[in-house]
Formats: sequence, C-alpha cells, structure tokens
Amino acid sequence: MASLNKVLLIGNLTRDPELRYTPSGTAICNFSLAINTFYNDKAGQQQRDTCFMRVTVWGKSGESCAHHLVKGRPVFVEGRLRSRNWESEDGQKKSSIEVVADRVQFLGSPPSQRAQGPEAEEAAAPPDSMSGPEEDIPF
Repeated sequence: MASLNKVLLIGNLTRDPELRYTPSGTAICNFSLAINTFYNDKAGQQQRDTCFMRVTVWGKSGESCAHHLVKGRPVFVEGRLRSRNWESEDGQKKSSIEVVADRVQFLGSPPSQRAQGPEAEEAAAPPDSMSGPEEDIPF
C-alpha cells in the first residue's frame, strides 16, 4: 500500500536558527516555528491556538536559512514528518515529531530591516526563495 508523508507550514521563527555540521561537513540547521490557528469559541470570541514545530534543514539550504533567518521571521516550509524516540539519562522514554524540510521559502522581511524603512528592505533583502518562485506555493 502507498503512503504519503507531506507537510506544508507557514509560521514565524521562535528563535534564531542553530547551524552545525556533521563530521563529514554536511550542514544541519534547526529552528522552531510557531504556527497560529484562529477559531471562534462557543461564545463567538476569536481564540488562537499555537502549535510549535521543530524544523531541520540539511545542506546548502540549511546554511542559507542560518544566514538569512532570524527570530520572528515568517517562513513557508515544505517537507516531511519524522518521529524520533530515545531514552533520557534518567531512563525515561522520550519522543518527538519534527519536520525535515525539503524547501524553505523566506516570507516578509527580517525584523531588523523592517525598522530601517522600505528603502533598506529593497536594497538588503535576501532572495525570497531557496527553491523557486512564489507561484510554486499551492494556495
């Protein structure tokens, strides 16, 4: 039987990305996203539910993310879910789910550039995408 493991997320970085390298020299960039969902409760009041998701980006794309992304920056992430299980030092079983990104598209402008005005944004803005034009977004 066929299966599908695909995730599309838009959110804001909760902290600056962390970049490290494997012993063979492959880049690994990790960051976390805050993804907000809005809904109306029974009283008709708008509520917000925030999901936090860890993202891993490998290779040159990871280096680009580490160089251009900062806390608060909105991004579009396309990838797959990966679950990990391990045992902590005190013997407790732990698990987590993360996204392994195939594609990361930078949205908006970095927070530091927004404060300098639109002229600075145009002159200093990094490429909006690491893997294609905005028309590739399926919505």
